[in-house]
Amino acid sequence: MNLDSKKRSQILKAMKRLVLAHHINVGGIDYDAWTARVDCRAEELLATDLAGFEDGVRQLLAELKTSHTVFYHSLPKELPPQHTINASLRDLSRDDHHKWMFLDVFEDGPADRAGIKPGDILDAVDGTPCPPPATPSFAIGQTHRLLVAKRGTRSAQEVVIEVPMRKGTKQRPPIVEPKSPVYAKLGRDIGLLKITYFPGATGMEFAIALDGALNDLKQQECRRLIVDLRGNIGGGLGFARLASYMCPGQIAIGHSLTPRRLRETYKPEALPRVPMPRSRAELLLTLARFSVRDKSVMLLTQGLGEQPFHNRIVVLVNEWTNSAAEMVANFAAENGLATVVGKKSRGNVLGAVNFKAGSGYWLRLPVFGWFTSKGRSLEGNGVDPHVSVEISPDALADGQDNQMAKAVEIANGL
Repeated sequence: MNLDSKKRSQILKAMKRLVLAHHINVGGIDYDAWTARVDCRAEELLATDLAGFEDGVRQLLAELKTSHTVFYHSLPKELPPQHTINASLRDLSRDDHHKWMFLDVFEDGPADRAGIKPGDILDAVDGTPCPPPATPSFAIGQTHRLLVAKRGTRSAQEVVIEVPMRKGTKQRPPIVEPKSPVYAKLGRDIGLLKITYFPGATGMEFAIALDGALNDLKQQECRRLIVDLRGNIGGGLGFARLASYMCPGQIAIGHSLTPRRLRETYKPEALPRVPMPRSRAELLLTLARFSVRDKSVMLLTQGLGEQPFHNRIVVLVNEWTNSAAEMVANFAAENGLATVVGKKSRGNVLGAVNFKAGSGYWLRLPVFGWFTSKGRSLEGNGVDPHVSVEISPDALADGQDNQMAKAVEIANGL
């Protein structure tokens, strides 16, 4: 692709304009100093090759020190594994060498369909070794050949993964949406709910799927519930439906803030208190209510009534638990509604929108801040588990999940 200096200059100008107009400044960034650095590096970025230009823009955006800040082309070649092959990776040190180990492998995703399992070791992508710390990336609509050492073995074999073609929207970049929710019954009365994504901006379809999963588990007489949010990539408002199932009444989940409200003095208790809409009619009424005013709100649960698994819930999180999943995990922990098990979550908790930057490029910027019902920011902080459990690579190599085993042990004791 040819991207001449004029087009690059237009992209840099668009980036500055969009950041100054929409970016939520939760990190206390000095925008004057940041725009001065953009201008200082402009000459270099106009003259370098295309890869250097893209990397340079991403470095400038990284200096904003917020999550959900991405620069990408409409057909991106560099997307994280969770968004493309539906798997997360972990840096594993073995025999004085660092390798990527597959950690979360989502059911029915490209990696799962290719036969990859948690605990497998990734040696190369398309013939190129990919040791940590650089995370390997995968292209939408492309076929990749991976060299993978299957768990429990030292020898590597070629695995072919086909990444489906997907288009982005204003709400998100192009991603391969993982199957969510997935559920099963464990043992005598434990329901397992695996949620890797909260699809849809409004969460309506996810809410219907979640209702069906939990109704089925209740019919199977599940009185305890494990909610597995490990590897969750975030998503839309559907997380509030999950939070609503954790308590009987309407209580605060947390509050969102616009850049303007964040700059001003505000009191969380004075924000409009809005439950997640239960229907499209309620959604339209809510949208109409906030169409011409500041959209900072305190989000409430829906008041779904008593559930058989209340006070017997375990939530699993890890270092790849992101965004909306962190919001619901924190809600459960903050209100004493569940025992959180695993590793500290990612700390990527902002609401983002995509903007056109020119020449087929998009800029994803965080435009809403998210704060807990107690007023704490999860951005850069994440959610600490009540019970910290490090995943065991050796156990994974044997097909055993020691974090899940601990969750089952705790659930049985509730």
